[in-house]
Amino acid sequence: MREIKDSFAYLSPIGLEHKLESEIEVLEKFDRLYLSKTEPKDVFWAQNIWLEPKIVKISSINEAARFLRSLQKNWALFPYKSVRRSMLISAELPKIFKQPIIFPTILPPIDLGSFTLLDDETLLFSQKCSSKFPNGEVVFQGQKIGPPSRAYLKLWEVFTILQTMPKKNDRCLEVGASPGSWSYVLANLGVNLTSVDKAPLELDLKKYPNITFLKKDFFSITPKEMGRQDWIFSDVIVYPEKLFEWLELWKNDCDNFICTLKFQKDEHDFMIKNFAKIENSFIYHLFHNKHELTWVKLKNVQS
Repeated sequence: MREIKDSFAYLSPIGLEHKLESEIEVLEKFDRLYLSKTEPKDVFWAQNIWLEPKIVKISSINEAARFLRSLQKNWALFPYKSVRRSMLISAELPKIFKQPIIFPTILPPIDLGSFTLLDDETLLFSQKCSSKFPNGEVVFQGQKIGPPSRAYLKLWEVFTILQTMPKKNDRCLEVGASPGSWSYVLANLGVNLTSVDKAPLELDLKKYPNITFLKKDFFSITPKEMGRQDWIFSDVIVYPEKLFEWLELWKNDCDNFICTLKFQKDEHDFMIKNFAKIENSFIYHLFHNKHELTWVKLKNVQS
């Protein structure tokens, strides 16, 4: 067995390989999986990170399965080369739960490893990964009636990863709320929600007496007007510089933030590090983000 010293394996989201490649020094590339010595703290466009990648030679399907089982129980396959052979190895391993999950859910308490074959006799694997979901894919049992768009899945995913969410009666402010998918999630948590947008929500507000809707530009919303908030949420389409400037107004008047960072052009990517420097904050590429990142700042929770 060969350790790949001081290296990590980064799995790119589909179609965003160029984003990941711009962040890391690439040692080797295996389709969407990259070996690199770049530290995870400096990488944001990864769907999953293999934290302890190693390589071992195997002579048969049974030997590979026995070897992986001897290390731990749960393994997820990333298909690359020798796909049929790797699938037969996966079939010899304990089954991992792959059904769509129901929100809310508790994260599995044990690590999920990842493996792939580089050829018929070369196994690349990592016992520890950044995600507890196979290849970082957080798949929910969706709701066909209720939310006006699939954007609610981003909020479900980040709450699942963080294992925290607003409590009943928390004061929450959502900006850029239309058409209302995040408002739908938050209102059903029982929070006291103020939703702000120049466009109306596609929700029956009479059904949600805990939503107060303000039809206005969110840039005009200030702590002086709204008062202290427990949470601020944003999925608004705006340049990250503008969002950063507005959030500065709230740094002493809100405890927790969850905001989508939209990057319409690569020249705005420099703002990622500005958000990352904010104390007690984290940046994720969610499975449901696509060409976006999600910035989180929490008062009490470390991730």
